Amino acid sequence: MEKLRNYINGQWVSSSATTYVNVVNPASQEVLAQVPSGTPADVDAAVQSSENAFATWKRLPAGKRIQYLFHLKRLLEENIDELSKTITLESGKTYAESKAEWVRAIENVENACGIPALMQGDFSEDISLGIDEYMIRQPLGVCACISPFNFPGMIPFWFLPYAIACGNTFIIKPSEKVPLTMTKVMELVAKLDLPAGVINMIHGGKSVVDGMLEHPGIKAVSFVGSSAIARYVYAKGAANGKRVQAQGGAKNPVIILSDADLDMTTQIVVDSVYGCAGQRCLAASTIITVGEHANFTESLVELSRKRSTGFGLDESVQMGPVITADSKTRVNSLIEKGIQEGGRLLLDGRDAKISGYEKGNFIQPTIIEDIPLHGEIAGTEIFGPVMSLVHINTIEEAIAYVNGNKYGNMACIFTSSGLHARRFRNEADAGNIGINIGVAAPVAQFPFSGWKESFFGDLHGQGKHAIEFFTQTKVVIERWLKEWTRKF
Repeated sequence: MEKLRNYINGQWVSSSATTYVNVVNPASQEVLAQVPSGTPADVDAAVQSSENAFATWKRLPAGKRIQYLFHLKRLLEENIDELSKTITLESGKTYAESKAEWVRAIENVENACGIPALMQGDFSEDISLGIDEYMIRQPLGVCACISPFNFPGMIPFWFLPYAIACGNTFIIKPSEKVPLTMTKVMELVAKLDLPAGVINMIHGGKSVVDGMLEHPGIKAVSFVGSSAIARYVYAKGAANGKRVQAQGGAKNPVIILSDADLDMTTQIVVDSVYGCAGQRCLAASTIITVGEHANFTESLVELSRKRSTGFGLDESVQMGPVITADSKTRVNSLIEKGIQEGGRLLLDGRDAKISGYEKGNFIQPTIIEDIPLHGEIAGTEIFGPVMSLVHINTIEEAIAYVNGNKYGNMACIFTSSGLHARRFRNEADAGNIGINIGVAAPVAQFPFSGWKESFFGDLHGQGKHAIEFFTQTKVVIERWLKEWTRKF
């Protein structure tokens, strides 16, 4: 059984940990590899390498730094099939979903190649006679990313290309559930002829996370995960003087008005709820119909029932398993909780039987109708293929319900009314808004926003926020005395 190693200072090195965790295919329970639990000593080795590299990397002109990103983009594109297969094997999502993930990752590499322009400062001449003032952007130093299991390829690339293009060095800690994807990426990084130590990767669990949050050599930390852990990472990182951007969980509401297009809306909503088996922070969770809803309810149930579930490398499959057996147990218990609270089960996917994959962590599409709007299930991020379907009389009540949500990652509306769409865009309390869109995922040029308990920090991943996060500003006020200035 392969035991995964860390990538430090341009070399593959064994962890100092003595314990390892199995990396399991969630569809078959096959053990794919073993990943080290990690130690603070591993963190220290990566930070030392990154600090040594930073001294010279920050001096390299931005135009030369991005040449490595151009090369990385080409390598990712050339190896996208193998990288996508790896994601499917270790995370369970379908091959099509895995490949789409890499398209978004590569998009961020492309965007970061514009750093020579994006990183420019400001200049004001003669703020006073003979005195000029200007602002420049400089890199922070060693930056780190703590990545989740659900997007093992894309999410590190919300941060990595911007960080190194701005002149920082970077340490990645992939989720111990899905470490193979970034291991493959590091194999490509090793082909870049990048200066040793600019990019490092370490494996591990909580002790490694704490080591990263406490290490004085790490200046900034990027995190994506549950809200509880995001709050912990933000608090502990900030207490240790670090910049932190911590993306948390969500309970994304989708409003369907009676004037919405039936076929388009139901297809998009079903794709949004069940894509990646519901294990994404932009998955639609609570579907709110406003006014007449019988036709929408019937269509949602029918389409959900038809969605095929199975092993993600099977081209006919539309939805894979959840990540672990514990996740399956948790989601099933939340479905039961919804029923106990008074919800009506329109579609039950708890007893999924997939031929050839009987040991897999499969839950088929599930729909619970009329859950209590202020019950436990309505406020809990399920992170599984479960649609909560509720019916509300007016758009005013629907928006009020959306804004009462403790999360604020995404909110969407389906309507043919520009008036209602504009009102929703203006009043909905969420960082990413979708109008006739089921997954409001920003492209690389825009920040991946999040409000309330869905985000802890000030600057998000991607776009101009990434430039702000990975640089610090320096203001210079200078005077060059000349004889002629004394005449004025």
